[in-house]
Amino acid sequence: MSTERKQNVQYLIFDIEAIADGDLVSKIRYPKESMQGPEAIARYRAELLATTGKDVLPVTFMLPISVAVAKVDADYRLLDLAVLDAPQFRPHVIAKHFWQGWNGYGRPTLVSFNGRGYDLPVLELAAYRYGYSVPAWFNVEARAYDQSRNRYNLEMHLDLFDLLSNYGAARLSGGLNLLANLIGKPGKAGVDGSQVQDMYDRGESVAINDYCRCDVLDTYFVFLRSRVLLGKITLETEHELVTATKTWLEEQGKTQPIYLHYLSHWGDWQPPVD
Repeated sequence: MSTERKQNVQYLIFDIEAIADGDLVSKIRYPKESMQGPEAIARYRAELLATTGKDVLPVTFMLPISVAVAKVDADYRLLDLAVLDAPQFRPHVIAKHFWQGWNGYGRPTLVSFNGRGYDLPVLELAAYRYGYSVPAWFNVEARAYDQSRNRYNLEMHLDLFDLLSNYGAARLSGGLNLLANLIGKPGKAGVDGSQVQDMYDRGESVAINDYCRCDVLDTYFVFLRSRVLLGKITLETEHELVTATKTWLEEQGKTQPIYLHYLSHWGDWQPPVD
């Protein structure tokens, strides 16, 4: 990306997918059983499924295996969308590139869906694990509101889940998938986060990253509608941005087939008629 376009990046819309660290699960959960990583993961998942109905491990045991990032300018135009450390997808490099990228682009506003509850804790703990310094993010000596991790500091991080659930006061049942479908966008189209561990075990890292790209696209379109909700743009402007992005996806689909798959589930939203 050129220096000029880099300077124009105002928002980084991101999503992550993560896998369990089997050796850590074995050491912490089953220290006396000399259990191999895959076996420890399978046992912990089974225990969680039996007790909670879900086999999603806590973020403390997770490693980022995919981070997709969309670069968006101050006028909300999509400039680029990339996955980090392709095609190797190494957790330590992914985490390094995420934090270095945020700094390198002048610390744009991070935009996520439930990033405060999952994505950022995984990336923060990865920085801790691998010994990366991120003082601009962990600026805990600043005034409370100016701290980057403050929940209400929307200049640093806009979590769309927080925004649309009134900071947890309402239950946002259906999540990103529902919100995307409400505005005619694909949402989950064959893959969801619960499948990532099994996909990784089968060697499907590229497919995981393709899925992550699609989640970022959904997040981008939900972000645009949130700008309408907040009066930052009009519906007409949103329509122009969506149309331009669809054209961009059609062009990029020549080398990234996942975008053509995404477009195959596309729906054109129409406003209600009085």
